[in-house]
Amino acid sequence: MHSDVQASYAHISGEMNGEMRNKLHYEIHGLTSPDAPTIVFSSGLGGAAKFWQPQLGDFAQDYRVITYDHYGTNKSVGDLPANYSISHMADELAALLRKLEVQACHFVGHALGGLVGLELALSKPKLLQSLVLVNAWSSPNPHTLRCFNIRKALLAAGRKDMYLQLQALLLFPPDWIAANAAHLAEEEAHLLNHFPNEENLLARIGALSTFNIDESLHAITTPTLALANKDDTLVPWQRSQMLAEAMPNAELSVMEYGGHASSITNTIAFNELLRSYLGQVA
Repeated sequence: MHSDVQASYAHISGEMNGEMRNKLHYEIHGLTSPDAPTIVFSSGLGGAAKFWQPQLGDFAQDYRVITYDHYGTNKSVGDLPANYSISHMADELAALLRKLEVQACHFVGHALGGLVGLELALSKPKLLQSLVLVNAWSSPNPHTLRCFNIRKALLAAGRKDMYLQLQALLLFPPDWIAANAAHLAEEEAHLLNHFPNEENLLARIGALSTFNIDESLHAITTPTLALANKDDTLVPWQRSQMLAEAMPNAELSVMEYGGHASSITNTIAFNELLRSYLGQVA
């Protein structure tokens, strides 16, 4: 499911103490100098650094690549407050980047991770050299909210197994699921035994469900690529079109295939689009 990274790539991992008593687990791949061109990858609802494994082999050769587990997920252990928001997530990441001496970076965010990028673009624009928003949005939409309402209902009913099966349906194209059925079953069994903290998960769903910066998009001048998938069953691709039309330095790229997680299901095409854009803004 994930591509391998050559062992010769430099790798650093650690934890960062910051505000709200949080500890962010992070990983640095490829170039290690603070002066190296830097890409920060931010994941979606699951918050896992490992989501970006398929990108490491292509980008760790030329960049300092930073991935991290969002606070309250995976190895970044902690309890999220009831009023947790995308702004909190952006502040936590900014604190980590200060710790790592990142003065400016290219930011790539998937879904919820893209929302974190949008918040950073508003609150700390000098930190971002460019912004790549993968199947992201700037305000709630009825279709996506329906999907998350079903997720919450499955959690309330104690059906973690069905939550994970629905997750695959929302992330991946049907033919990809069929071709990877055995691997998905194995991964879902593992995830069922290591299911995330439910209160944290609900807090994160609440944060992304209430995020709304439509009225501020015109103020984001960071060079931006809104990258969408026509076959995304969770987030309509037109949400990316709205971003590209409202932000003064944004452009839209729409992939025909890949579903919500095209960085995994259509890695070669995804990485080529990303590399081309980063080369353009550089």
